[in-house]
Amino acid sequence: MIIVLACDVPLAQNNGTAVAGINLKNALEARGHQVRVLCPGQGPEAPYGTQAINFGPLNPYVAKNGVVISRPSHDIVSRALEGADHLHIMTPFFLCGTAIRRARELGISITAGFHAQAENITSHFFLMNWGRVSRRVYRILWNRIFQYVDCIHYPTQFIRDTFEQAIGHETKGEVISNGVGPLFAPVREPKPPELADKFVILFTGRYSREKSHALLIRAAARSRHRRSIQLILAGEGPQERHIRLLCRLLRVPKPVLGFVTQEELAHRIHYADLYVHPSEIEIEAIACLEAIRGGLVPVVSDSRRSATRFFALWPENTFRSGNVKDLAARIDYWIENPDRLAECARAYDSYAVRFDREHCMEAMGRMLLQTAGKGAESDGKKDAVLH
Repeated sequence: MIIVLACDVPLAQNNGTAVAGINLKNALEARGHQVRVLCPGQGPEAPYGTQAINFGPLNPYVAKNGVVISRPSHDIVSRALEGADHLHIMTPFFLCGTAIRRARELGISITAGFHAQAENITSHFFLMNWGRVSRRVYRILWNRIFQYVDCIHYPTQFIRDTFEQAIGHETKGEVISNGVGPLFAPVREPKPPELADKFVILFTGRYSREKSHALLIRAAARSRHRRSIQLILAGEGPQERHIRLLCRLLRVPKPVLGFVTQEELAHRIHYADLYVHPSEIEIEAIACLEAIRGGLVPVVSDSRRSATRFFALWPENTFRSGNVKDLAARIDYWIENPDRLAECARAYDSYAVRFDREHCMEAMGRMLLQTAGKGAESDGKKDAVLH
């Protein structure tokens, strides 16, 4: 089957949605399908590559956020869809909207991944906490994009419920996790010598306001064990300067910052002591799942706007959303109870198996094939469903 995979941002390793697209592409090709990637890019390696939008004076801000958004190109979209059997879109913006319209004209079946939480958009306009604005964004996404697709892929039940509540009715869709790759097997590695006497806390996420790095930094500064804590904040983004400044002002030991490869991230997971995910807005938080699958116990926000609260197996795995004092208390608890930490890690090892990528990609493949009218009935296997 010829599948067109469309995404308004480049399929690069610096964006969770793009990484999900890369993994889906690789999984489909491994199963014998031909995948045409329609996204920003130039050169022979990108035969269906499009040009990025020029935002003029806003280009520096867009670049700092690590986001490149494609211009809609009718010619390239038509060429990518010529002779195709199915279209799967990853983002609900200009290029993918154009691809949907053309696919409908050609009678090509369409699925769409739901990877854009409303707050990911409104946070850029300082409207992240305005519920009415977020609901309006969801209704716009339904009216302009999702009502025209045959099936929606929701990474979690949480985002399906959020979206359907906002638009006021049910949708046709499947809940399937994006999955965690084999790099993140639950193994332990020795810490680097310079960290041997430190309690290493890891958080992976873009340096943006909605990820709430400042909350974790303030909690570490408030901890009874602040001098023995080493923060590793893997990522990149516009808030990096603010993060460094806040650590200096609060006298938090110098954090380890910067973008890392998947291999290096797995290495850090395998020697870290605890994973803290303070973000209040998450559709799925694959970074958190990778840490759990890699053997770490998580501490996550109980925010109603985040799926990570469903990762908590015990009350000690959550803290009150936005509450520095409560997060500091959770960190101190796990530092002071190493036996409980080890016991909890073993329980999470069994819990996380359900998110193995191979199983999730099998479910994704069945969804695409059945939507295209080319798949057999479900074989009864339980798909990877995440609340």
